[in-house]
Amino acid sequence: MTSPFETVILNMRETGMFQFLLPFMLSSAIFYGLLRKSQIFGEPVRSVTINAVIALVASFMVWSAPVLLGMDIEMHLASFFVQGISVTLIVMVGLMVVGMIAPPNLPAHFEKVFKDKPKVWMAILIGGILAGVILAISSGLMTIYFPQLGLDGVGVGLPVLSEDAIMTLGVVLLLVITIVLIVALIR
Repeated sequence: MTSPFETVILNMRETGMFQFLLPFMLSSAIFYGLLRKSQIFGEPVRSVTINAVIALVASFMVWSAPVLLGMDIEMHLASFFVQGISVTLIVMVGLMVVGMIAPPNLPAHFEKVFKDKPKVWMAILIGGILAGVILAISSGLMTIYFPQLGLDGVGVGLPVLSEDAIMTLGVVLLLVITIVLIVALIR
């Protein structure tokens, strides 16, 4: 016997909500937020309509491609978001542990450290980009964007790494980044 939540999720899957509608809504909101923040078309109050139209059109163009090309992106996106949330939760737990043993005004301390050492921001940026690339590879999104490499239709498949190898590379990279950050903070 299935639970009501499982029934609802399976019905949503059958209607294509996970394949198109929800990714479309998410990317529309992201595009709109980026357009509003960048103020490319003027003050946000005056450019609401143009920002919304551009965000909707851009998002529709992005998410129509998998449908038109016959790619199934649903499982890869679900895997990407689950892994991304897992990484976020690990970082949050790490920050809570640091908060238990750190001085009481930790945000002010971090602000001072980051102002004095701009290289720390670069390390955090590079770490975030690496984490995103690792998530994209381990979730399978990279196989959608780069199914084959080669010329004139004769391609060589991407090297396939096992899930264990990807996880190991991710953990090693996170350890190296952590060591670099600690050394940067100490100096």
